[in-house]
Amino acid sequence: MQKTFKFRLYPSKLQEQQMQSVLDKCRFVYNKMLEDLKKQESPDKLALQNSIPELKKEHPELNGIYSKVLQYEVYRLFSNLKALARLKRNGRKVGRLRFKGKDWFKTFVYNQSGFQMISTGKRCQKLHLSKIGEIPIRVHRPVNGEIKQVTIKRHPSGKWYAALSVEYGSSPKSILPEVRKAVGIDLGTIHFVYDSGGNAIKHPRFMAASLRRLRILQQKLSRKKKRSSNRQKQKIKVAKQFEKTCNQRNDFLHKISKHYVSSYDIIAVEDLNVRELINISHNARTITDASWSRFIQMLSYKAESAGKTVVKVNPRGTTQMCSSCGKEVPKQLWNRIHQCDCGLVTDRDHNAAINILNQGLRKLRLGQELPEVKPLREGTATDKNTCQQVPLMKEEAADFNRR
Repeated sequence: MQKTFKFRLYPSKLQEQQMQSVLDKCRFVYNKMLEDLKKQESPDKLALQNSIPELKKEHPELNGIYSKVLQYEVYRLFSNLKALARLKRNGRKVGRLRFKGKDWFKTFVYNQSGFQMISTGKRCQKLHLSKIGEIPIRVHRPVNGEIKQVTIKRHPSGKWYAALSVEYGSSPKSILPEVRKAVGIDLGTIHFVYDSGGNAIKHPRFMAASLRRLRILQQKLSRKKKRSSNRQKQKIKVAKQFEKTCNQRNDFLHKISKHYVSSYDIIAVEDLNVRELINISHNARTITDASWSRFIQMLSYKAESAGKTVVKVNPRGTTQMCSSCGKEVPKQLWNRIHQCDCGLVTDRDHNAAINILNQGLRKLRLGQELPEVKPLREGTATDKNTCQQVPLMKEEAADFNRR
């Protein structure tokens, strides 16, 4: 099992200049390898790797960079080539690989060797990079396992980060108690999460909250003279605002995903085609800001580490079908209440979350022998006659099996 830890670096001005120089030279090697690749009749990775020593003789300044960092650029080139071929096989229209400009190359990689973590016993440790030196790094969480690769990245805001790829011998065992619970999660634009227990979390809309500030910063940027120092300073301010919004969103997603993984053994979610939703929806900005795909990705890898299960189900019909009797209850997007002839009255997202849970458990039982679990029935609904909170269904798993 592999896991990646991201930590911030605090280089000195000299070290920052050295890392920027490494970025520029790696970009030069990548573009040179791409130029040679276009001259080949058929792609030959080994020939390109063997040409790097000759390139070093022609350009002696490349000797100041760790050899495996330059070799990785050949791997990056062929990795991009495979990605384009994969998209083409899937029916996507793709072009050719393009040469990288200065602002389009942000990372260089130490693979297998050339790096070392040095513990100082203080808040900041040291990351030693070959031919660069020891750089202070804020390791805010323990790194257990063998570090296989270090990726150094420069963000548009000017900050530097190190991504440590760590390999575990086996999946770490869950340190959480077995709660024997299952939950279904419905994702939306009004409520970011509405689960089968009746718990709703509003969409935080971080991008909408920062639009006014971002608009002002971008207007100032548009007035700056091109290639001037003031324009470069303003670009960094815009990048910092984007980074702040991204950090807020990631912090929110990490907390929510951690909560569900810590509390439940089985988590059922919708298998959404987010790209298609963005293309056909008038709420494209809101959907993009929600980052549903990233949330499901976080749920998946955290559940794998904790020994929990995330199951994806087809979202079709989960909103229209009654979770109590199974009858189809058509409703438009603006109808936020689910009312069925069987007497169930609840929020439409709550109803959908219960249907997602039921489908997830059914899918797991068809695929394997599932131990007895407790489908979450903590939620309540409002009875349309008495206007009182009443249980939706029983808590027992046997009740689910009879449906």
